[in-house]
Amino acid sequence: MKYYSTNKKTPEVNLQDAVVKGLAADKGLYMPDQIKRLPDSFFEHIEELSFQEIAYQIADAFFGEDVPADKLKSIVYDTLTFDVPLVPITESIFSLELFHGPTLAFKDVGARFMARLLGYFIRKEGTKDVNVLVATSGDTGGAVANGFVGVEGIHVYVLYPKGKVSEIQEKQFTTLGKNITAIEVDGNFDDCQALVKAAFLDADLSEHMRLTSANSINVARFLPQAFYYFYAYAQLKTLGKAQNLVFCVPSGNFGNITAGLFGKRMGLPVKRFIASNNNNDIFYQYLQTGVYTPKPSVVTIANAMDVGDPSNFVRVLDLYKGSYEAIKKDISGATYDDDQISETVQEVYDETHYLLDPHGACGYRALSEGLQPGEIGVFLETAHPAKFIDTVEQIIGDKVHIPAKLAVFMKGEKLSIPMSKDFASFKSYLMKK
Repeated sequence: MKYYSTNKKTPEVNLQDAVVKGLAADKGLYMPDQIKRLPDSFFEHIEELSFQEIAYQIADAFFGEDVPADKLKSIVYDTLTFDVPLVPITESIFSLELFHGPTLAFKDVGARFMARLLGYFIRKEGTKDVNVLVATSGDTGGAVANGFVGVEGIHVYVLYPKGKVSEIQEKQFTTLGKNITAIEVDGNFDDCQALVKAAFLDADLSEHMRLTSANSINVARFLPQAFYYFYAYAQLKTLGKAQNLVFCVPSGNFGNITAGLFGKRMGLPVKRFIASNNNNDIFYQYLQTGVYTPKPSVVTIANAMDVGDPSNFVRVLDLYKGSYEAIKKDISGATYDDDQISETVQEVYDETHYLLDPHGACGYRALSEGLQPGEIGVFLETAHPAKFIDTVEQIIGDKVHIPAKLAVFMKGEKLSIPMSKDFASFKSYLMKK
């Protein structure tokens, strides 16, 4: 399959080039030149399949032309060594728990898949010393770092905003050492993302070192996130509740919801999507006005959504051929401030004993306020609440259990390199490597 740039000013490339390059030369994001619709028979019996079996069918539709079946199956099965259960909160609202992977965040799926696919391509072409750059507003850094740690021939640089990620999130990528370097940027997430994009487009750096990205701008990161949308549908079908399905996605850089939109194009029976924002409501404002106006991100208690210029918005535009009306038909929006998020965490905990993380709270609230009669809502619970332990404990006035996986990270020593948000400083650092 060929992949084209959303800016359409550079030739199409194959999957290997799209994954290894990460960002197109014309600054666009890569998109597959076709989205294959899955056969009706797949959906008729989907509830009989395991998570891994479902995921392989999705992966094959995108990557099967470029990766041998046995290799692709191995990548999928090695990626998905954990479950993604659907948990009922009310009769019509379900939580899709995406926090059962190694770093307890949804990004474990895409990051682990990309690490394995990139490793396959590197071995195939005999390349050494590939450098992965990734900007994180919270969970991406941990998921990517842990997906790549110890992988021979790959060095990962995680750029994160100083003082704007939780302590547990920070420990998940600053304590690993080995082939993982954490860079603490004196700025916000958008500054980190800008440094990564500028590095890809710098001729000196391109000549000096092999660079790729592990953010959701990389097709190997965001496409695998479609896996769990199909698995959620399969679980609902088992319960006899798969009709009039609405997915609500806590949205930051928009890779997650874009994967869901791809799933819908592949035939997944989804009635509509809700993109739930925190105070960084750029997409919500777009839905109200038809005008996309990026702005500096603001800090909230749902920090992984603190994005002021979502990279994957261009993929949404491309998918809908720029049609504002078509986008509005499939996606509605919601936005909540910190007080509303806290209020939702408290109310759901008091009424159901289910503990939401701040991001999942945005998803649950949007469904509780916007679900229509006869609709079934699934929100993506993107991270374990213990990853935001100080915030959550302050809200509920109770202790939050720290899973063993997180406790191990907390014992590690933080290792990071301070960096200004000035590109010249970052470039100078990389040129010495």
